[in-house]
Amino acid sequence: MRGLRRVVTVAVVAVSVAATLTVDQAAARADEASVPSSGCRAAAPAAGSATVRFAAAGKSGSYILDVPPGANRPTPVVLDLHGYLEPPVLERLGSGLGEFGSKHGFITVTPTIDEPGLPRWDFTPGGKDIDYLSALLTHVQSTLCVDRRRVYAAGLSMGAFTTSALACRLSDRLAAVAPVAGLQDFDWCRPKRPMPVVAFHGTADPIVSYTGGSGPNARLLPAPDGSGARAQGGGPAVNGPGPQSIPADAAAWARRDGCGGTPARRRVTADVDLISYPCPVNGSVELYSVLGGGHTWPGSSLPSPAPFTGTTTKSIDANRIIWDFFRAHPMPR
Repeated sequence: MRGLRRVVTVAVVAVSVAATLTVDQAAARADEASVPSSGCRAAAPAAGSATVRFAAAGKSGSYILDVPPGANRPTPVVLDLHGYLEPPVLERLGSGLGEFGSKHGFITVTPTIDEPGLPRWDFTPGGKDIDYLSALLTHVQSTLCVDRRRVYAAGLSMGAFTTSALACRLSDRLAAVAPVAGLQDFDWCRPKRPMPVVAFHGTADPIVSYTGGSGPNARLLPAPDGSGARAQGGGPAVNGPGPQSIPADAAAWARRDGCGGTPARRRVTADVDLISYPCPVNGSVELYSVLGGGHTWPGSSLPSPAPFTGTTTKSIDANRIIWDFFRAHPMPR
């Protein structure tokens, strides 16, 4: 019996050592595959959250920086873009990406630009906000140890419009994107490479309609200058949501990525369907349709004004899905 216990103990130790070596080897392989930024020569930053001022492209603003422990090696970065009316602190609370990234090993940057009136983004082709965000990425890469192959963007509502625009204009810098409640297709979009996209949208979204254009509650949003509610029209965005349905926008991105034309559809949970396209290795398009869902971030713990935004599903965790998708799609070499 003692001999049997000794054999079992040795076997368990051997398995533990093998598992440790496997983890270490995987980390080494990840480091070998990474492209370190210039900030890797700087001192390792302290883990935690801070607000940092930043100016570029003729604009000034700030960003909330969340740094995970161990960011002294090339580390992924996720831009988290707020929606219309939302200050970055509210986006950080609503998405939860900053806290999630601190637990799962990526840096989160939640920016905003100082503008007269209400928080918003200019995501039009000539808009300087995209130049600002590009300069912000350069700044982050020069001050922190970033893996340049694993830089991503996500955002809610107008932040999702802007994420879609970044996918068009910064396809040489962003490895993949995740628009939430606002995936868009732009006729001017000419990315330099296939762009992996994972999107989420509620079928009962009352602000950005799943079937295209603005929803009925968009007219209740105040004008950008903060002067009061819009009397007519539909929504506050500069060239706001396009007329195509959200599935049509996903199909447009699939065509752009060289994917097959017929998507697969499967039920993920009782209230979530996944539409996915057969795509080449470096391209991928997935749309999570929340059945009866509103203008919200799936899995968010932040209470939302349900009569205005609609309901938030808890049956999926958008952050987990986004991060798994991002990890599977680094920038091709």
